[in-house]
Amino acid sequence: MRKKVIAGNWKMYKTQAEAQEFLQGFLKHLTETPDDREVVLCVPYTDLWLLSKNLHGSRIRLGAQNIHWAAEGAYTGEISGPMLAEAGVRYVVVGHSERRQYFGETDDTVNLRLKAAQEFGITPILCVGETKQQRSTGQTEPFIFNQLENDLVDVDQSNLVIAYEPIWAIGTGDTCEPDEANRVIGLIREQIDNPDVPIQYGGSVKPDNIDVIMAQPEIDGVLVGGASLTPDSFGRIVNFGL
Repeated sequence: MRKKVIAGNWKMYKTQAEAQEFLQGFLKHLTETPDDREVVLCVPYTDLWLLSKNLHGSRIRLGAQNIHWAAEGAYTGEISGPMLAEAGVRYVVVGHSERRQYFGETDDTVNLRLKAAQEFGITPILCVGETKQQRSTGQTEPFIFNQLENDLVDVDQSNLVIAYEPIWAIGTGDTCEPDEANRVIGLIREQIDNPDVPIQYGGSVKPDNIDVIMAQPEIDGVLVGGASLTPDSFGRIVNFGL
């Protein structure tokens, strides 16, 4: 049975003081959150230890935003699987479109990062999705299918989450229509070997559209950007349908 994974991606936001303030406001929202929902916060590196020390006994699972494929080495500015595992990280975002667009991430390096996460017991959240131009020219399906084919080589699909994030909907306020997101996610599921892999939707997810998004039968969760930065907003998203 597929589990529901509700993940917040803080991107490059929140100092430790701000993260502590967020937790104080957010934890109260989890008292009635159904047990079948996995709540994840993917935070900047500087916040990992702070959250790790403050999440014991809570519903929240700690997530990072990137991982290097080597366990150690001369890779200035990177972070390794053992470093993340030591901090109690359970999930890590891999292949986000911002990493692909701004930092030269390729399908080859995404594949290496996915396998590194799994090697150290961390569940990767693989991001795939098309640009506005690719969608307008009918390339959505072949582009995403090619991403999946290359990214998932030798990846263990029993320890994996996939996030469908149409690039044109990330941070733009332009949400993919829920039935269309459901259609694409259904097609993604047909391309993978394990039908129980949770597949999220990401892209301008907000408190006022979460219920209709999560009502779609193929959508198993969401990867939330801006709306995960305030306790009340993310609390409403985590408690969709209540």
